[in-house]
Amino acid sequence: MIEYLTDAGIYRRVIQDAIPSAKRFVWIGTSDLKDLYVAKDRRMAPFLGTLSELAGRGVELRLAHAKEPGPNFRRDFDRYPNLVERLERMLCPRIHFKTVVVDGTFAYSGSANLTGAGMGAKGDDTRNFEAGVVTDDRALIRQIMKQFDDLWLGAHCTTCQRKRFCAEYQDILGNRGS
Repeated sequence: MIEYLTDAGIYRRVIQDAIPSAKRFVWIGTSDLKDLYVAKDRRMAPFLGTLSELAGRGVELRLAHAKEPGPNFRRDFDRYPNLVERLERMLCPRIHFKTVVVDGTFAYSGSANLTGAGMGAKGDDTRNFEAGVVTDDRALIRQIMKQFDDLWLGAHCTTCQRKRFCAEYQDILGNRGS
């Protein structure tokens, strides 16, 4: 299955359905990272709460993003202390892909950042116009995972011309990048 989604369809399939159902891992790649609220128990709640619940169930969580998150995200992050230990984060100033992989069996790739306007439960008149695909096609998921994994493991770091903007460069490569 490969399905093309737009706007609120991304929110429903990725944020409401796929991510909360994770059993083993969730990988999220985004260039922009802001506070994202989602519908939960008839109210709006931080998406970080969903990630915290997953962490509590032992689901491995990776989040790669291009810049430091906004102040509301940081404030809400502090409300979920298990994420400090359980949410692996990586900052890469060159990341521009927007990807979600769940358990290696579901993937999203498209334009939506992990923000309220991008993937959040905003109204049609306030959200961004977004598009992307979701898939359970194993070959396509492997390609999406490879791009994420190459970034995560620092495959591009030795030749990257933006090292001076990357606080994590030395941590990723250790002595390999010297």
